Amino acid sequence: MKRVLSGMRPTGKLHLGNYLGALKNWVALQDEYQCFYFVADWHALTTEYENPKSIKEYTLEVAIDWLAAGLDPEKSIIFVQSWVKEHAELHLLFSMFTPVSWLERNPTYKEIRQELKHKDLATYGFLGYPVLQAADILIYKAHFVPVGVDQLPHLELTREIARRFNYLYGKCFPEPQAKLTETPKVPGVDGRKMSKSYDNAIYLADTPEEIWNKLRPMVTDTNRKRKTDPGDPEKCPVYDLHRAFVPGEVRKDIEESCRKASFGCIDCKRVLYKHMMEELGPVIEKRRKLEEERNTVLDILREGSKKAREVALATMEEVRKLTGFDL
Repeated sequence: MKRVLSGMRPTGKLHLGNYLGALKNWVALQDEYQCFYFVADWHALTTEYENPKSIKEYTLEVAIDWLAAGLDPEKSIIFVQSWVKEHAELHLLFSMFTPVSWLERNPTYKEIRQELKHKDLATYGFLGYPVLQAADILIYKAHFVPVGVDQLPHLELTREIARRFNYLYGKCFPEPQAKLTETPKVPGVDGRKMSKSYDNAIYLADTPEEIWNKLRPMVTDTNRKRKTDPGDPEKCPVYDLHRAFVPGEVRKDIEESCRKASFGCIDCKRVLYKHMMEELGPVIEKRRKLEEERNTVLDILREGSKKAREVALATMEEVRKLTGFDL
């Protein structure tokens, strides 16, 4: 089977943006590919190096969310990045020949530094995290990496590093290809992009009651002041969630009713909530049970990391021979 690899930084419990933008797709891929999914705790250090204890706590929370959403340790290798030390070794070797100019042209480098002005990100770790990212992917010789269009430059850098290694030392790494995933627009309850930092997120860890209490006052089309005012679904953040959870035929009726002002916003939200719970209800219930079985989740991560390390060790044995470090 072809290999797929992806990871997430443990920066907190996962919200609907994480679920719809990546996790739901990961679950679907594991039936067709050999999948490696890792909690990228070393990557989290690039911005959270002053508070590493939170990374340890969130690592387990992310794993619980993954398993609740349907990642299956019988189908996928689920592991923690820092538990496979070979990632760091390959990263070190890659860093020796990766030009600084390749890293400085990374389009997200300046964007994130601008976005997180309150953090000191003038560090080697932050500048060089794409090299670690390349090591994460190439150590498993992944064929595909599920990414959005905005992440394509990162994957191209990984291919450049693979080509440079193969040229300098001999053929070892395939060039991973993007498995483009459509990134849906997932608004938060205030209408802005759903984000932990905006405090506007609906989490997989929320109870059904908490989800409804967040959804009920959610902003809608600001031009629709009263129930009798016609609305425009294209300007309504709630309708973006309808696209993610509500079947097309139902959504079409909602759209027509909104435009004709024959349907109130709270009625629209009730329909959305019903369909959201049909999908998220089982996830929430499974997550509740996993919260009570944290040792089982840790065992899954340990076993997954053991399996991942077997693959990583085989790659590093090959790398050491090619680079002359196999004494």
